[in-house]
Formats: sequence, structure tokens, C-alpha cells
Amino acid sequence: MKPASYAFQTNSGAVRSPALAAVEFRQVHKTYGAAVALDKIDLTINAGEFFTLLGPSGSGKTTLLNIVSGMVTPTGGLLLIDGNDVTNLRPQKRNLGMVFQNYALLPHMSVFDNVAFPLRIRKMSKRDIEKAVMEILEVVRLQDFAQRKPAELSGGQQQRVSIARCLVYKPKLILMDEPLGALDKKLRNQLQFEIKKIHEELGVTLLYVTHDQEEALVLSDRICVMNHARIAQIGTPNELYFRPTSEFVADFLGEANLIPGAVCESFSGYGLVRTSNGSTVRCTMQSGVNGAMKVMVRPESVRLAKFEKPAEHGMRGVIRDYAFVGHAVRYTVQAGDQQITGLQNSGASTALFEPGCDVWIDWSSADAISVPATVAA
Repeated sequence: MKPASYAFQTNSGAVRSPALAAVEFRQVHKTYGAAVALDKIDLTINAGEFFTLLGPSGSGKTTLLNIVSGMVTPTGGLLLIDGNDVTNLRPQKRNLGMVFQNYALLPHMSVFDNVAFPLRIRKMSKRDIEKAVMEILEVVRLQDFAQRKPAELSGGQQQRVSIARCLVYKPKLILMDEPLGALDKKLRNQLQFEIKKIHEELGVTLLYVTHDQEEALVLSDRICVMNHARIAQIGTPNELYFRPTSEFVADFLGEANLIPGAVCESFSGYGLVRTSNGSTVRCTMQSGVNGAMKVMVRPESVRLAKFEKPAEHGMRGVIRDYAFVGHAVRYTVQAGDQQITGLQNSGASTALFEPGCDVWIDWSSADAISVPATVAA
């Protein structure tokens, strides 16, 4: 049985929130005239989960978030929070918290007053407001900035004030819509870990929207990749990155080598694939992949060695170019009609393959997977 509310108790460590909300979409769709924004979405977000909606612009992720917030009413289907139908419930009745990209802070108010604002609307006592605000400011590490105005803070600090204001009234569900989009990369990376830490400490259910793949991989318990108003795939970051079920997900989640071929032998979940350049390569066979297929392997899983003689499985290639990217060297290799990208760790003493060098390319069967080839419309 769940207790009734959060307890921040920061002096001895924040207590995980007992007020957790599960969210369920049942055949939710949204149209604007002839345009389909969401196409019959079935989806469950577990209580206490950090769940991210990821996809390109126009994929439907923000529409889905806005249906949860109550800002958009679906054309059809049901939205349930904790098993209760809230499809037509007014936003202010849903007990949600929202964090926006633009912070939405009141510039004439102090940090304390910005965070206290939703509590004053709820007519809490002055004593309870002060206690709740200072506890949540400690959670976001801004307790020493309580009397500053937003203009005196950095962008990252302002976003943490926005997060504190959202958390202070203990919503059962938090929605974040591209909250780090306005920050530079270094600050964005810092805030990612702070948001993740806050979620781990408080355990509140969090629905996050982003188009940034790396951000989604870093933060999420599970990710829902969306495309053209539909769900393309749902899974953990590891599952989506290493076991995509489509070319779109493979390519959208990062660099991917996608090599056309045909299965010539399969055994115990693995297969040998004859590629279009005549080479035979190994991969994990994904269930349901029949007919036209491709082998997906990430650049960091590609192994390159100076060519001496052909091995049983793999392909011969020629280094066309390389680029030093700090932690690694990215190689472009031409293997017949295929262009392969390989990423290898770099060091001060790392020997480089020069352009024109003959190399042998292979990978572990476990690091490559079959995906159905996309059929051109």
C-alpha cells in the first residue's frame, strides 16, 4: 500500500517518493483535419519510471506529452493515470508537474518565491512553505541561492529552479519537454546527470521528451522511439542501441553500418550472411526477419586489422580516410560496394591505418544483428 506523499528529508538523504503514478495509453489517436498526429498508440509507463519519448520533429512525441498534461484532447482512445480515466479531466485536476525548455521563471521574484509560488496558490501555511521550499532547494543544490533573482543565475541554475518549483508540491507525475534544449553541450551534460540523480533519489514517475539521442540514452530507464505518429520501438537504452528492430531505429539511435545481404546459414540464434560484395559475415539473427535484410553493426564494434590473408568470415577493405575525434579514431573503409565506418580507441602511441592500407574487417556475432531492409515506397 502506497503512503500518501513525498518526504524530502534531505539531511539524511532524500526519500524515494511513495506517490508514484502509472500511465497508460489505450488506442490513443489525434488528428488535425486530415493530418494524423498520433496513430492509435498503446503504451504503458510504469510507476517510478524515467520514460523518454524520442523522435524527430513531427513524430508525435510532444503531442503525446500534451495529451498527458491535458493541453491537448485526443480524438479517440483513453488515457489512464493510476488506473483512472483522465482523458477529459482538466489539467489542474491531474496533479502533474511540468518543466519547460524556457524555464518560465518570474523575473521579479527570488528563487525562494519562484519555488514557493505553487504552494502559495494552494494556500499552504507560511511555515510549511518555508520547510518544503528549503528542502527541495537542497535537493537541487540551490539552498544558498534562495534570495537571488533569476537574472543572477546561470542557465543551468535557472533550470534547476524550474525543476525545484515542479517538485515542491509533490506531483505524482512529472513531465519534461526538451528541458535542456536551450543549454550549451557542456552544461547540458552536467544537467543530465543532475536530473538523473534527482529522479533516482525521489523516484517520481517522469515522462521526458527530447530529440537528442544521447540525452535519451543517458537518462532513461526505457525509451519509446516514435516516427510518423507511431511507435517504432520501446526498450531500454541498451536494447534499442544494440538490438534495434528496424533500419530507422538503428540509424536514428546513432551511427550504424547497415550492410545488405542474404542469410546463407543459421544456427542457435546466429547466422552467416552473404553480402552484396560476396563476403560472408556473422550476426545475431533477430526473430521475424525474413526476406530482404541488413546486418547492423555499430562502428565501435568493428574490428580492423592489417590484411595478411582472408579469414573465414569478414571482408577485405581499403582505408579511404580517417578522422581523429579525441577519444577515438573514426575510419572510413571501402569494402567492395560497401562503405564501412569503424571507431577505434585512440592513445598517444596508437598506430594509425593510413589511407590506401589494406585491412581485414570483422566483428563478433553478438555485436551485429539482422534487421529487415526498408522497402522503398
